[in-house]
Amino acid sequence: MDASVIVVGAGPSGLMLAGELRLAGIDVIVLDRLSGRTGESRGIGFTTRTMEVFDQRGLLSRFGDLETGTFAHFGGVPLDLGVLGPGHRAARSVPQSVTETVLENWASELGADIRRGQEFRSLEDHGDSVEIRVRKGSGERVLRCRYLVGCDGGRSSVRKAAGFDFPGTEATTELFLADIRGVELEQRLISERPANGMVMTADLGNGIHRIIVSEHGAPPQRRTEPPAFSEVADAWKRLTGIDISHAEPVWVSAFGDATRQVTEYRRGRVLLAGDSAHVHLPAGGQGMNTSIQDSVNLGWKLAAVLRGTAHASLLDTYHDERHEVGRRLLLNTQAQSLLILGGQEVQPLRSVLAELVQYDQAARHLAAKAGGLDIRYEVGRGTHPLLGMRMPRLELSVAGRDTSSTALLRAGRGVLLDLEDNPHLRGRAAAWDDRVDIVTARAEEVPPASPLDGTGALLLRPDGHIAWIAPGSHHDLPTALERWFGPAR
Repeated sequence: MDASVIVVGAGPSGLMLAGELRLAGIDVIVLDRLSGRTGESRGIGFTTRTMEVFDQRGLLSRFGDLETGTFAHFGGVPLDLGVLGPGHRAARSVPQSVTETVLENWASELGADIRRGQEFRSLEDHGDSVEIRVRKGSGERVLRCRYLVGCDGGRSSVRKAAGFDFPGTEATTELFLADIRGVELEQRLISERPANGMVMTADLGNGIHRIIVSEHGAPPQRRTEPPAFSEVADAWKRLTGIDISHAEPVWVSAFGDATRQVTEYRRGRVLLAGDSAHVHLPAGGQGMNTSIQDSVNLGWKLAAVLRGTAHASLLDTYHDERHEVGRRLLLNTQAQSLLILGGQEVQPLRSVLAELVQYDQAARHLAAKAGGLDIRYEVGRGTHPLLGMRMPRLELSVAGRDTSSTALLRAGRGVLLDLEDNPHLRGRAAAWDDRVDIVTARAEEVPPASPLDGTGALLLRPDGHIAWIAPGSHHDLPTALERWFGPAR
C-alpha cells in the first residue's frame, strides 16, 4: 500500500480529513491536481459550530484575532445569533485561502503527505483495497490504498469514477462573485435589493471588497473558464447604476443554484466528503462549514476501522449521520434561494418571515440552522436533551489544573468525563482506555438552568458529540463504548 488512505482534493474538507487521520496515527496522502493553492476565497467565514470544531483541535488561535459577531441571515432576513445565548458568535471575513493555509500547515505538521500537481484519473475498488491512476505532468502512475476519499468538489472526478448517483436539480440562474480592489463601495446587504436582481457587498479588509451580483432571468452558462470581469462590471452597473469597470479584480467566479446530493456517502472502500457529496447555492456560507464538519465526522471513524478497534460497519454511521445533515442543508438553502433570488413576487414571503423571527422560538430555530447548531445524531435512546448533540464548552478542574471539555478533545480521542469521582464507573470503562481518555473532573460553575446541571458523567466521541450521559441514557456505558469504540480490549 502507498498509504492507508488517499484523499483527493486539498481544499478545506480534504485537509481537515488529513489532519484528523494523522491525529489518530493513520498514514495519508492528499492529492491535488493544481500545482499550488489558488488564492481564491469562496468561503469567507466560520459558523459557530465550525469555530467550536476548530477550537476542540486547538486550531482557532492559528487564525489570529478573528472578527466575530452575532449577525446572521436566512435568505436575507436578518438574524441575531445572540438569541441562542452568550458565546454564540460567527467569524467574518476569513478568506478560504487563509483557512486552507492553516489546515495544510496543521496536517503537514502531523505528517500528512500532501502532493500537488497530481491529477486523479481513474479507480478500481478491489474489495480489500483501492487502486487509482494518477497523472503527474506527462506521465501516469498507479497508487494503492485501503480507502479512497473524494474531497474534490462539486465536479468530483472520484464521484464520477466510482459511479455514485447524484440526483437533484439543475441550475436555473447564474450569479457572479468577484473580489475587487481600487474602488470604494458602500455595504449592501442581501435585503437591500434592486427591483431586477440581487447585489451584495462585503468589506474583506486590505482594500478588498467582495461583490455578488445576480440579474433576474440570467440563464446558467456552461463555462470552462471564469467570466471576464467586464461581465461582472456590466451587470453591476445595470443593477446599481455604479461603474466599477476601473476596479482591479483579485479573482472572479460564476456559480449557479444547482442542488444535488449523492444517494450514499460510501460505496465499498470509496467515500465522499464536502462538495463532492453535496452542492447547493452557497447561502450563508454553509457549504465550506458543512464540508469541514463532514471530515471531522469521518476521520475518527475511518481511523478506528483501519486500526482494527472497530468494525467496518462504523463507517455506515458516517452516511447515516452526514447524509441527513446534507439533506437538511439542501432544504434550507433551497428555501433561502427562493428568498434571495426571487423577485417582487417573493416580497410577501420575506415580510412574513421577518415578522416571524421577532418571536424567540422561530428566531432560535433559524439561528441554530444558520450557525450549524441544530445537529443531533442518533446515539441511542434517552431523555437527556443533550444526548447526540455536540458537547457545549464546560470549564473544568482536573487534578487541580484548570481545563475545559473542549481542551480534553485536542488529541482526537474519545473522552469519558467523570464528574462525580465514581470509581465503579471508571472501572467499567477501563477495558477501553487504549482509545478513550478516562478523566475525573470537577465542573466549574454550571448554571442552574444549564442542561448539564446535575450531570454525573458523559461519554464524548472524538468529534465532540455526546454518545452517553448519566443520568439520561436508556442504555448502559459498556454498550455505548462498544458501539462507538469497538469491543473491549
